[in-house]
Amino acid sequence: MVSFTERNLKVFFRDHLSVFFSLLSVFITIGLYVLFLGNMMQNNVGQAPGARLVADTWIMAGLLAMVSVTATMGALGTMVEDRSRKLLRDFRASPLKRSTLVGGYVLCALVVGLVLSLITFALGQLYIVAYGGQFLSLTNSFRVLAIMVLTVTSSAAMMIFMVSFFSSTNAYGAAASVLGALIGFLTGIYVPIGVLPTGVQYAVKLFPASHGAALFRQVMMEDALAQAFAGAPASVVAEFKRGMGVVFAYGDFTAGTATHIAFLLGSAIFFFALATWNLTRKVR
Repeated sequence: MVSFTERNLKVFFRDHLSVFFSLLSVFITIGLYVLFLGNMMQNNVGQAPGARLVADTWIMAGLLAMVSVTATMGALGTMVEDRSRKLLRDFRASPLKRSTLVGGYVLCALVVGLVLSLITFALGQLYIVAYGGQFLSLTNSFRVLAIMVLTVTSSAAMMIFMVSFFSSTNAYGAAASVLGALIGFLTGIYVPIGVLPTGVQYAVKLFPASHGAALFRQVMMEDALAQAFAGAPASVVAEFKRGMGVVFAYGDFTAGTATHIAFLLGSAIFFFALATWNLTRKVR
């Protein structure tokens, strides 16, 4: 399985365009933030000290959730290409087990997702510091890494299940384009979740990566929120967090850290099970 995973990783990283397009949504979002979203975010926070830091950490936390989806889907393009070129038939004729084939694609998606997420995190930290912020503490950095593993695992599972239905690179490319256009809304970056209609809010809250975004924001925005809302009533802070997707509220129930973690783990197990069944069925 390790050798097959290495082969998939080499195929992906040799295609520089695939790597670029996996990060394209991140670059587009940063551009939109610099041109438009930054001012909107600062207006939401007001002129309080640290308003810029709140806006910067909010967008960078959301980008980590976004790249977990786009990177893993980009990595799985190798699987679609192998299927379209009938290479899976050659692999089946080799001593490789079916579980090894599936596992090789899964591990490749996880590694790519983590590598590109780490790059995004590093660039995000540099951006925040360049505009007057500070690097995250070592403790919070490790918390972000733990959330990153959970979010990438959940996103990889969902993307593997989705990609398992494609046998054409054209269909896969079209789906990737649509997802790239929607991912900013599904992770609550382009438009804060609080301004969306109630039904759309619930749809966003059912998208696994959005739970990763909430966890990232809770860690990365902790100090910025404490500075910007120093002395503000707790109700004002709570309302801001709900509106910006820092916490999720379902009626009278407010999701805690354990709820987000359970959702990410549960969705990972659910989609991995479905993807494994579908892929092993197709390689018979």
